[in-house]
Amino acid sequence: MRVRSLMIENPITVSDRTSVQEAIHIMEENAIRHLPVVDNQQKLVGWVTLGDMKQGLLPAVVTGVSLADLMIREPITVNADADIEWAARIIFERKIGGLPVVNGNRKVIGVITVTDILGAFIKIMGLLSNGSRIDIDVGQEPEGFEKVSRIIHEQKGKVISVGIAPETVDRQIYYFRLEACPIEPIVTALQKAGYEVISSEA
Repeated sequence: MRVRSLMIENPITVSDRTSVQEAIHIMEENAIRHLPVVDNQQKLVGWVTLGDMKQGLLPAVVTGVSLADLMIREPITVNADADIEWAARIIFERKIGGLPVVNGNRKVIGVITVTDILGAFIKIMGLLSNGSRIDIDVGQEPEGFEKVSRIIHEQKGKVISVGIAPETVDRQIYYFRLEACPIEPIVTALQKAGYEVISSEA
């Protein structure tokens, strides 16, 4: 999946001449927490967040601190054709709320936020769908995933998504989300095959 498929296209932007008060008003009025700062050719020159603007509001009123003083210069950016996993990793590792999306000329063409990525993750994992879930410990068996997947299939379970817990020395846990189905026959078949079912819900 590419950033292009999730980004907010044609985002609201401001210039470095925009006042701090006006930037706050724009963000609150449009329920957004980030704004790209652009020049008159729509090229990125900075990035501001609602938190930074609110912290800078009093200094702006008292001492004349401007948006240009508060903005993040040369912010991290992402290309629209970049893999969404790469963008998610940047956001996670840098502990930031979003990224401006630019083209080869550094013109702003979009914004991708942690909310956009979380929404995509929720859809991919089928977390909002009515379904069943089963968490299975396959130990360190090399073909454990293939075997438990086959057992679920044999018991008429249809897999929507699979999550994997961080691997430990002696166990590997998989989280299977299934289309709504009777879960007990699957649990019984897995236990009969020697696998530990940590939890399940229909």
